[in-house]
Amino acid sequence: MALTPRRPRRRRPAPLIGSLALATGLGLAAAPASGWLGEGGRAHAATPAAAAATIVVAKDGSGDYTTVQAAVDAVPANNPSAVTISVKPGTYRETVKIPASKPHIRLVSSTSGRNDVTIVYNNASGTPKPGGGTYGTSGSATVAVEADDFQARNLRFVNDFDEAAGGITDKQAVALRTAGDRIVLDNIAAIGDQDTLLLDSASKDKTGRVYVNNAWIQGNVDFVFGRASAVINKSAIRLVKRYDGSSGGYVAAPSTAAGKKGFLFINSDVTGDVSSRSFYLGRPWHAGGDASLDPQAIVRNTDLSAAIKTTPWTDMSGFSWKDDRFAEYKNTGAGSGAASTDRPQLTDAQAADYEIADWLGGWQPSS
Repeated sequence: MALTPRRPRRRRPAPLIGSLALATGLGLAAAPASGWLGEGGRAHAATPAAAAATIVVAKDGSGDYTTVQAAVDAVPANNPSAVTISVKPGTYRETVKIPASKPHIRLVSSTSGRNDVTIVYNNASGTPKPGGGTYGTSGSATVAVEADDFQARNLRFVNDFDEAAGGITDKQAVALRTAGDRIVLDNIAAIGDQDTLLLDSASKDKTGRVYVNNAWIQGNVDFVFGRASAVINKSAIRLVKRYDGSSGGYVAAPSTAAGKKGFLFINSDVTGDVSSRSFYLGRPWHAGGDASLDPQAIVRNTDLSAAIKTTPWTDMSGFSWKDDRFAEYKNTGAGSGAASTDRPQLTDAQAADYEIADWLGGWQPSS
């Protein structure tokens, strides 16, 4: 079944594929000037103090700080220019929060390997907080990024909460949460089980553009979710079994606001050591029962293993996926399939408006 276009054909910037420095491993974009807001951007103070250009984190004390959060804390509020937090190899068991008042942070490994630096913690939605209550899903994140113009490169973000542990009912456990605009995640890994990678925006009316490139994203239930306008490019989407050894789950749970872009999976592969036909590509998350949302997930030019169901989309919490925006285009592999009422496919003409450049809306995360 072909989708009816939602908007007329228009002129747009030339596609970024092939010209992005991220896709070719040439590095990340320089920070924009402090006065540039961009679409959906938030203004920052005009003349704040600038941080050091580079802050080094090392567990053995050979750097400026021994924890990542201490380095983030050292960046002045409303920092006007790029500051790099370079993390030496090791496992850092801590939670990290980058508040909205600290834009332009580049969090990178001191090496080029994706697995040399691991930031890990084990909070779940139902984990009790020291002051009472529980963390909730978004509060469970090992690393939470609320600032604009953030970049991460060559890092592994992990939530190693043990779902088999007793006493906790709400087992959602986020490895990485983003809520800003113009976010770049290059050569990173996000590893967890349920709700691994939360790609969000500051609020329903705000734009949160995220460019994910060459990533390893692992989980089993709704493990790429949120309301961001996110591109997941040239990435490995790895399906894992549940804590009880069973297979079954959902890759994406977009919660897109009406009129905004949702998730675009492109040039990637979806596979894992799970049972055949046991996973859905996604389902519509109407967060809080909000019927005004219009969740969107497009999976295109991606290799799908036999783990994907022949009917790859499903309903959620009383909301039908057919009332929202779910489609494929030119996928390959044993999990791909022909167009049908249960498997919408974009036409070639429609696909021309579902490119990376369309999702990023004039922002080019290149050097």
